[in-house]
Amino acid sequence: MSEVIATNQTILVVGGGISGLTAALEAAECGKQVILLEKSPSVGGRVGQLHKYFPKLCVPSCGLEIQYRRLKANKNVRLLTMAEVTQISGDAGNFTVNVKVSPRYVNENCTACGECGKAVSAEFDDEFNYGMKKRKGAYLVSHMAYPQRFVIDPRIVAGDDGAKAKEACKYGAVELDMQEQNLNLNVGAVVWATGWKPYDAAKIQPYGYDRYDNVISNVEFERMLDPFGPTGGKIVRPSDGHAPKNIAFIQCAGSRDQNHLKHCSRICCMATLKQTTYVKDQLGDNCKSTVYYIDIRAIDRIDDFHRKVKEDANVTFVKSKVANITGGENGNVILNGVDTEGYNRYRTEHDLVVLATGMESTVPAGVFPAGININEHNFIELDGDSGIYGAGCSSDALDVNRAAQNATAAALRAIQVVTRVAGQEG
Repeated sequence: MSEVIATNQTILVVGGGISGLTAALEAAECGKQVILLEKSPSVGGRVGQLHKYFPKLCVPSCGLEIQYRRLKANKNVRLLTMAEVTQISGDAGNFTVNVKVSPRYVNENCTACGECGKAVSAEFDDEFNYGMKKRKGAYLVSHMAYPQRFVIDPRIVAGDDGAKAKEACKYGAVELDMQEQNLNLNVGAVVWATGWKPYDAAKIQPYGYDRYDNVISNVEFERMLDPFGPTGGKIVRPSDGHAPKNIAFIQCAGSRDQNHLKHCSRICCMATLKQTTYVKDQLGDNCKSTVYYIDIRAIDRIDDFHRKVKEDANVTFVKSKVANITGGENGNVILNGVDTEGYNRYRTEHDLVVLATGMESTVPAGVFPAGININEHNFIELDGDSGIYGAGCSSDALDVNRAAQNATAAALRAIQVVTRVAGQEG
């Protein structure tokens, strides 16, 4: 990796998802020098794992490809993947940032030909697909990965598979002796855009995520629909690979709950409404969808999408917080609870359950200097003078559109900081 040059007029953007990309590019296109850090081997974040956006139901590749083109064309942005911030000290206009860069074991000579992946035999759970399929020890994160470069799993580097990967590469791209690097960067402002992670469904014990094969999360269901995903784009039951006939979607699974996430994640209602359209498009009248909800939070123009879904005769809405899930026959599960509109108890059998798990903040503890305000939901609070600004889902639970808008605002605040520094030094 070549030397990384940064000054107090540089903006550091942490996180390469849709918010980080937006913030970095907006700042760079205003003429500012930007360093963009991404913890994983590829940018794109959670958006890259979606099948479609709501409410237009277009594929995420259209939005990401635009951002990738902008990124490739802009020389003001320096991208570092597999890079993680470990400490920030200083204050606005003069931060020192400690960064750990993990080895990829593949250099920039890589053409993504895939020969190294073919040569190795070791397989591991595929993080991009939430462990629903396996990947090789030498792999490309996804078909849309950027940079389009393979990565070698550190667990195979010292073994026979590492040697096989190196031997298979015709371009001298595999470097098994790469070492972890530690960088100290001087920057003027920081945009923190590390995004979110799905709440761990296994913690919601009454719903049996870790006991029943046919209870899955909404992010896992989303990956099913991707033609490059774990099921080749088919909606199936994990227990037997058969198409379901009666799917339950449970809202607020771990959200708006004193025992789990207290906040509303805002996207879950719309994500479920979107996913019922997947069922209709693929399985038609052969499958029914039932949405168990506290209330549907579809605001602004998105309410039209909500109304359209309600018109589908194959989708039923039950106003209820499901109490628990118990086992049925043939891999089916039984939902138990009370319909709060009619106050009728129900014990309803379904052959697949999708939990709409909430958005959990990934803002880390112990990294920021004193004075950065983190609220009770672990989101970064806006402070106009801090020089460190949360963007996208580091600042609140937001959908893609609002996350991009929020990231643009964070970039503008960072630009103001480094512009002020330049004026003082000029």
